[in-house]
Amino acid sequence: MDVHTKEQRRYNMQKIAGKNTKPEEIVRKFLYHKGLRYKKNDINLPGKPDLYISKYNVAIFVNGCFWHVHNCDLFVMPKSNQEFWQKKLEANVARDEININKLNEMGIRVIVVWECGLKKNNREETLNDLYHMIIDNL
Repeated sequence: MDVHTKEQRRYNMQKIAGKNTKPEEIVRKFLYHKGLRYKKNDINLPGKPDLYISKYNVAIFVNGCFWHVHNCDLFVMPKSNQEFWQKKLEANVARDEININKLNEMGIRVIVVWECGLKKNNREETLNDLYHMIIDNL
């Protein structure tokens, strides 16, 4: 049972940002501090990756664990309107896969950073791993 009314839940869901989220900002600030320059949400690339680093030909998606169905503690399937959510989330995952395949076919390496990896207890390791995945795989 949802603790919010339908109207409250609808309002909350509408306020969720699709760009410039806190996890994206964490990744951007870290990479910028490391001297890496990037394009944000490049409309010329499939899926408009959150970041594209042309020097290394790398697209980075910073995925929310709920919206992209990550197998972690942050993903919980909603109890209400399950049919809708199942269909919606499956479509998100399928679209992600299609976009990643298109980017790979273009010769672009794709890295997915998960929201849970950017929580305080995992952040440093996740960001350092990301940095090394970018610069070590030329």
